[in-house]
Amino acid sequence: MSVLDNTLPFLVDLFCGCGGLSWGFKEAGFPLSACVDLSPSAVANLRANNPSGGGVPPAFVSGNISHLNPTDFAPKSSAGCIVVGGPPCQAYSRIGRGKLRSLGEHRAHTNDIRGRLYEEFVLFAESVGARAIVMENVLDSISYGGDNIPEMICGDLEQMGYSARWSVLNAADFGVPQVRERVILTAIKKSEGFQPSWPVPTHSQPPSQKYSSSFNFVELRRQTSYFVPNREPSAEGLSSWVTVDDALSDLPNLRASYKDQYVQCKLNQELPYKMRPVNAFQSAMRARTSQWVGTTCHTYRNTPRDWPIFDRMGPGDNYLDASRIADRILEETCLKLGVSEGSDGELYAKLKRKIVPPYDRGKFDDKWKRLDPHRPSHTLVAHLGVDTYSHIHPFESRGISVREAARLQSFPDDFLFWGNMGDSFKQIGNAVPPLLSLAVARVLAAQFLEQHRSSGR
Repeated sequence: MSVLDNTLPFLVDLFCGCGGLSWGFKEAGFPLSACVDLSPSAVANLRANNPSGGGVPPAFVSGNISHLNPTDFAPKSSAGCIVVGGPPCQAYSRIGRGKLRSLGEHRAHTNDIRGRLYEEFVLFAESVGARAIVMENVLDSISYGGDNIPEMICGDLEQMGYSARWSVLNAADFGVPQVRERVILTAIKKSEGFQPSWPVPTHSQPPSQKYSSSFNFVELRRQTSYFVPNREPSAEGLSSWVTVDDALSDLPNLRASYKDQYVQCKLNQELPYKMRPVNAFQSAMRARTSQWVGTTCHTYRNTPRDWPIFDRMGPGDNYLDASRIADRILEETCLKLGVSEGSDGELYAKLKRKIVPPYDRGKFDDKWKRLDPHRPSHTLVAHLGVDTYSHIHPFESRGISVREAARLQSFPDDFLFWGNMGDSFKQIGNAVPPLLSLAVARVLAAQFLEQHRSSGR
């Protein structure tokens, strides 16, 4: 779908990150007007992936939206604008809550100012006269200190003259090789004459893959005024969920053996694809790469202590499995060297430090996990910026690379990442999957275009 004489409103993306949400709306035809995020590296990366062409170039701003003047971002066009974004989720997420608790009761998640940034988002959108608003966030925003944040936002927006509804969408239902449930809130100015609507799933869960949401949506529907359940995908006529193997099998091999020497790839270093695309997802990811010759962003973390452990882990194995494997490797090493804990305590302790990860086995079980090639990935998170133990490569003895993380989020291969490896992983983990964004954006674009045709504008 393309923009015809600015038929579609301009796009303003707040808390834009590296641009997963922007990507989908641009693809659906909404012209990009402005992007704002607190992270300079994320804004720089988004700018690099949106080179200026003809017309007025979009504004890329690194800053706190609380300190910005919304009227500076209102497009000077009769088409107006829509505002999209994903306010920070750390205050809502279970991981974020746990980290805050560890810093003391005064840092309880309900005291985290990021939990109320949605208020700034809503006021900003109202100030620029947004014709529509789309907000994305984690499921835990449904219960934040006893408050249902999406429900509260919808109530506020209804008072401001919008028709507002929220739902929960699973990215895997829209061709993303990742099980990732997210709250999607859509609000439309009542004067526009149409209501929020949701995309129809294009993919469905195979009967062999048992996955169920952690929320009871039937009960949730009874308890809320603005929640609209998205239709359950029927397997009939739909493609199966895209698996990890579907997503990654054409990418370059980076480690043939766990004994291989580590080779650091620069983020912009291009390596050839292993094969031509073998499925629709790979073709879509490679559609705009130069002659399908190669891809970039193949850097991964250098963790030599863990490569022998990764080598023995099976699909879906977690940290408890990895710990047992490490214990066996230690036992085998000691037997080979003739070392015992009782008689060679100092040497035994040295070997243990070299072989066995030191993390608490009572708390760390799902912080390590090997990807199952026959299923979609589990949810990627921003903690990838610190380490990639949560997403161990399904076949090679290493964590996933930046490009592999991007594929699991459905960023196409021509979307590049600059800066350092940690920033790139964090931006990918924080992002809205582009294919999920595209599904949401296409529905909204179709509604605006139909309105435009029926009004004879």
